Amino acid sequence: MKRLILCLLLAGAATAQAQAPKLEIPKLDVVVRRVDQDVQHMYEVTASGVVQAPPATVWKVLTGYDRMNEFVPDLASCRVLSRNGNEVIVEQFGTARFLFMAKSIHLIVRATETPMSSIDISLVSGDMKHYESHWELQPVAETGGTRVFYSGKLSPNFYVPGLFGAQMIRGDVERMMAALLTRLENRREQ
Repeated sequence: MKRLILCLLLAGAATAQAQAPKLEIPKLDVVVRRVDQDVQHMYEVTASGVVQAPPATVWKVLTGYDRMNEFVPDLASCRVLSRNGNEVIVEQFGTARFLFMAKSIHLIVRATETPMSSIDISLVSGDMKHYESHWELQPVAETGGTRVFYSGKLSPNFYVPGLFGAQMIRGDVERMMAALLTRLENRREQ
């Protein structure tokens, strides 16, 4: 019986991957590791990619919080609740997906912006035990493009299957980064 369930899960994953639209994006590197910290399971994520867009364009897209749901998969809404100098409180509603599972997620986060350079994000409240992330922009002098770095630590407050957790989170981060890089490449062509 366990083998049957595992075969169904793997077949479902292969079918979902085959049906997923293929995005033409710049090279993308994503690493997800599951770690134990303070008796809770955490996921450490790093991702990066290079786009042929200047840092100012990347910054405008990354800080256009109210428009993120237009291009980030599974993000239903994203809106600014308040802004005070370089600190922004943002509310997000989205869905985490893996195989046949889907979980609605609601987060309120604090984004601390260092213009044209980095954004630090921390959890205020929502469907995570822990969530922090960091975006960093590095100009690529030779091409006039930008290397976009993303790193984070997260721990959902809902059940994530141990065997598939890192794979699920990797898929979500890959879709998010691919959508961001594709959006930036498309803006460059306009």
